[in-house]
Amino acid sequence: MAHSYRNLIDGEMIATPATLDVVNPANEEVVGTVPSCGEAELDRAVAAARRAFKSWRATPIEERRRVINAMADAIATNQDELYRLLTAEQGKPHHQAKGEIFGASAMMKAQAALELPDVINQDDGTRLSRTRRVPVGVVGGIVPWNFPVMMAAQKVAPALLSGCTIVLKPSPFTPLTTLRIAELWKDIAPAGAVNIITGEDSLGPLITAHPDIDKITFTGSTATGKKIMEGASKDLKRITLELGGNDASIVLPDADVAKVAEQLFWSSFTNAGQICVAAKRIYIHEDIYDELSQAIAAYASTVKVGDGSQQGTGVGPIQNRKQYERVCELIQDAKDNGYKFLLGGNVDPSGTGYYVPITILDNPPEDARIVAEEQFGPVMPLMKFSTTQEAIARANASDYGLAGAVWTSDPEAGVAVAEQLETGTVWVNEFLHFNPLAPFGGHKQSGFGAEYGIEGLKEFTYSQVITVKHEAPVGA
Repeated sequence: MAHSYRNLIDGEMIATPATLDVVNPANEEVVGTVPSCGEAELDRAVAAARRAFKSWRATPIEERRRVINAMADAIATNQDELYRLLTAEQGKPHHQAKGEIFGASAMMKAQAALELPDVINQDDGTRLSRTRRVPVGVVGGIVPWNFPVMMAAQKVAPALLSGCTIVLKPSPFTPLTTLRIAELWKDIAPAGAVNIITGEDSLGPLITAHPDIDKITFTGSTATGKKIMEGASKDLKRITLELGGNDASIVLPDADVAKVAEQLFWSSFTNAGQICVAAKRIYIHEDIYDELSQAIAAYASTVKVGDGSQQGTGVGPIQNRKQYERVCELIQDAKDNGYKFLLGGNVDPSGTGYYVPITILDNPPEDARIVAEEQFGPVMPLMKFSTTQEAIARANASDYGLAGAVWTSDPEAGVAVAEQLETGTVWVNEFLHFNPLAPFGGHKQSGFGAEYGIEGLKEFTYSQVITVKHEAPVGA
């Protein structure tokens, strides 16, 4: 029997008459039920957050750090239970789920150590002027299904550290692990400081439009981000949007084929390709294209696709049916247009679970849908280029600008290319590395604002300048 989970509102675990089923994408079986909240539950959560904000903002920052660290410790202490639950609802292999759980705890601790000191603008005989950072208030956090625990943690930690309170909405596809964590946090965070509620996608617009929410932080698709921006404009809510990407990797002709083939594979296929910064377009110099494309395909053929809970699985299922159907549609479009496949491309729609075989395309044209659109699945298009400037131009010819990578035996040359890419993050000779002290954010239609680091923490505050004029000395 599937376990029933409850929401965290005002320090209590709450059930609702209406519920949602959560499906394991590996076998399409229901693994849990969660509350389906509407306007009444949202109002209750926001009211709790508003009450808690009055005292939480006045709480000394060292106490806020202690609470965040205790919340992080609760995740780490229970990581064995949590990673298994995460695999059951999200589909990613156990070793990747472990990484997400551990990473969420570590990231919260790193964020808790950040400082936002006052800045002295003027300090002389005339006046003292300083800028301080003030918490914006109640935050509405909306989390996607690809990294539900990490994305929740990276919104909750800086919100609390800044002095804000938060109402968090997990994806209806992957709420279970977050709600189990809510049970662990119930007696750690003050009542109302953290509220976690679940519901259909229709709950998101209610959060965006709620008059007593001061800021929205959202991770998800560009299409939804545009709707959030429109909704938030009605009362000028502050927003942080981390949206989609069509991230390009450029492999220069001096790259070590044997060394980078496996790395390039995982840059695209980790979490079944369901990563906003996964390599979704790989441009390989013509001098090494044939050798490297064959090496990637050869390595890919050794990777097991299957249930993430089974030993040896490297790539799990697509997380939900809607995304599964979209990926299948892109593969079919490539077939219909006669594009060449180096590997995969044959999906069995009659099977159980949302499995897509590892699929690699051989030099499709730039206007192919599989190149121009973000696939968000285990499909990798490899493309050939002749000159570095050509590759840079093709990489930049996108509405997105989230991340990218350059692969070369000459790091200085790699940096020279990286500096010409129109993205918020560029890696040279690695991929998917995040530093909790470095800002992460997008360019173009990949969003704006930042997460992580001081820049991410500032997103939950506004600047206030206080100026004190000194009395002039008598007789001056």
